[in-house]
Amino acid sequence: MNEEQEAFISKYEDEIRKKQLEVDSERLGRTQQEVYMQDQERGLASEQLSVDEILENIHYLLKGYILKPDEQGIMNWTAPLDNEMIILSEHGINYMMGAVQWYLNKNTLLSNYKDEQINTKMEDLATTLCDDIFMEYDKMFNYPTDKECYDEIKKRIQAKVDLRKFAMELMGKVANEKKIREDILEQMEDRILQEIETIRQQKMKNKLKRFESLIRFIQDTIHSAYNRAYMGQERTTLRQHFNISETKGMNFPQPQSSGIFKFGQGRR
Repeated sequence: MNEEQEAFISKYEDEIRKKQLEVDSERLGRTQQEVYMQDQERGLASEQLSVDEILENIHYLLKGYILKPDEQGIMNWTAPLDNEMIILSEHGINYMMGAVQWYLNKNTLLSNYKDEQINTKMEDLATTLCDDIFMEYDKMFNYPTDKECYDEIKKRIQAKVDLRKFAMELMGKVANEKKIREDILEQMEDRILQEIETIRQQKMKNKLKRFESLIRFIQDTIHSAYNRAYMGQERTTLRQHFNISETKGMNFPQPQSSGIFKFGQGRR
């Protein structure tokens, strides 16, 4: 074997190694891309089926919290300053959250329901919620505290004082606020306890008035979950998305024919 043949064989082998490295690199790139796409699809599916944020928002709303911007303009859940906004007791909040979690989950979203089934389920749900809350309303709702009632009666007394003081000033009389307050308290002495109980009942009635809206909010949230499962649309959407992604993933560029074979054929 002369030097020219040795040089040719050496160059031929170098070309083979080079092309093999290119093929291996391309194969590795395809594998990495496939893994990446699979991770992306799993993340997308997980995000689409996740109900954690919805459940968190419902929990805050049931507690009477509201969204307020902070100094940077970022919206944060803020505890209510007015106890009138706190409708449910801790027991009531836990009951409502339990009811929502029974329905608002992946099992519901990935199911397959017809209109009749959804309507029947929503009717049964509303009936059950109404019956349970009615039977245990004394535990479900947040009763006004003694301090709330005391503060309210102080406001009412002050309002009476201001009104009588204003009336006396209109008549050109000197109004002694301390004396006016003493007179009003003396008149109310025998019925202060009754006034406090009346205030408590009024506050409770105001909370009970929101019973219907509370049921509707929960019912509509669950109804939206069932609508996503109408005729299996949620899982159909996911399946179609996976199929499209898999098709795209298979459209990788094919390795080009190696020039070394042409080179060898030329020698032949």
